[in-house]
Amino acid sequence: MSVVSRCLYPDLQAVNTSSLSFSAASKGNGFLRLQPVPMRFAVCCAAKKDTVDKVCEIVKKQLAVPEGTEVCGASKFSDLGADSLDTVEIVMGLEEEFQISVEESSAQSIATVEDAAELIDKLVEEKSS
Repeated sequence: MSVVSRCLYPDLQAVNTSSLSFSAASKGNGFLRLQPVPMRFAVCCAAKKDTVDKVCEIVKKQLAVPEGTEVCGASKFSDLGADSLDTVEIVMGLEEEFQISVEESSAQSIATVEDAAELIDKLVEEKSS
């Protein structure tokens, strides 16, 4: 599934996938066969949509992403041209925007907008409780 597909269908969740094949049994007749296959991907958005949207805006601003470039929860910082310094600056911007503090070990696990949004939601919840 491409990044664009994941951006267009952020709530898509694959729980149990199967293969679907069409074969011609004889001329003009066909049959349908379902075969189980191992799960190849899972898309799940646990972060709040508002958080994901704010993170997208911060990432666009920080990386000076060209107008018209799609940035969504599935977007990887590296695919948007971010290096390790850019990622540190993104995390600093997120800390400032959301009034949180991100541990270095947690910051190193952030690779996508969704990763950042999930971590932010978790830290904001912990801070408010």
